[in-house]
Amino acid sequence: MASSCFHAFRLRRSKSKPLKISSSSKSHSNSEMENLERKRFDSLESWSMILESENVETWEASKEDQEEWTADLSQLFIGNKFASGAHSRIYRGIYKQRAVAVKMVRIPTQKEETRAFLEQQFKCEVALLSRLFHPNIVQFIAACKKPPVYCIITEYMSQGTLRMYLNKKEPYSLSTETILRLALDISRGMEYLHSQGVIHRDLKSNNLLLNDEMRVKVADFGTSCLETQCQETKGNKGTYRWMAPEMIKEKHCTRKVDVYSFGIVLWELTTALLPFQGMTPVQAAFAVAEKNERPPLPASCQPALAHLIKRCWAANPSKRPDFSYIVSALEKYDECVKEGLPLTSHSGLVNRNVILERLKDQKTKSKPGRLTYVKVGHTREQRSAAMELAADKGGKVNVDELLVALWPSTLTAVLTD
Repeated sequence: MASSCFHAFRLRRSKSKPLKISSSSKSHSNSEMENLERKRFDSLESWSMILESENVETWEASKEDQEEWTADLSQLFIGNKFASGAHSRIYRGIYKQRAVAVKMVRIPTQKEETRAFLEQQFKCEVALLSRLFHPNIVQFIAACKKPPVYCIITEYMSQGTLRMYLNKKEPYSLSTETILRLALDISRGMEYLHSQGVIHRDLKSNNLLLNDEMRVKVADFGTSCLETQCQETKGNKGTYRWMAPEMIKEKHCTRKVDVYSFGIVLWELTTALLPFQGMTPVQAAFAVAEKNERPPLPASCQPALAHLIKRCWAANPSKRPDFSYIVSALEKYDECVKEGLPLTSHSGLVNRNVILERLKDQKTKSKPGRLTYVKVGHTREQRSAAMELAADKGGKVNVDELLVALWPSTLTAVLTD
């Protein structure tokens, strides 16, 4: 099974000892030592030796750590590497006859502070992932720990990251329907995450994965924390281009930092561009934290979506909506698109049949005569949206009728002959 998908390397008991640093290597400079470790880190042969060798310290888990998720390494096949980070590599794999992603974490032996940080990060990520179950959260399968090797096994998301998907698209080319579908997947996953008291702290398009059905799942919980246990953001956990200003300033963070990041992701969906393109990450952080700058919203962006994006990335965290509101708003927008109506943030949205019923009712309450005009206190933006829809309907729907139906609270009078 594995060989038909990719060139798999099965973990097996090796008579060879794991690669060790020779005495001559000890005289190398630190950079040379790091390069040597990195080369070994990229070697599947080295992985196999480390994971299966009796000479390497095994994970002597405490009773509390002996969970169902401890990986059976004899059932694991490792295939091609498809992603990498500063301290990790991600491989395709097969685990118990199932396609999986295998995240291997390299723990540096020379840097005590980094080692302790990565060990704690691994422990937190496994603890969080193993308790999360939602269609829009990447599914955790198993984990193993044999210093200096740590691995996390999750479901395999065949279509890669959302950023990879957007990189293949022309700017501003995603349809409103596609934007809403992807945004709903993300926001539903985040709504669930927050309901479990978890803050992601690194929500970005690179941490959003797509499966065969092009559904999005939230992934990478290495910097996540329980809301009750999140400390001040020392060390700037997260990624600058998506990072909320309070995180950049290393202030106490709440779940609203994820809402800010979602606003940036929603902007990415509307543009297919990288946020703060043309700036370095540090320049982007300075622009957000010190100048209150945000990526420019395109003129083609739906007004309702633009309004939601602005609310999400508000400088004041208390002004940002929660994900329950975001999901509700996006679901209403999705209904609008499916019914051929313009997007509106008004909670009183109704369909065309209700338009006619409301107008008929208003007519019976007025003096006898023909209904000719509905006076409304509308904005230029609302009238423009109604005119656009009326044109799409071939002029069969009156603009003023639409204004009453889409924004009923703006109705001020009904005039008859």
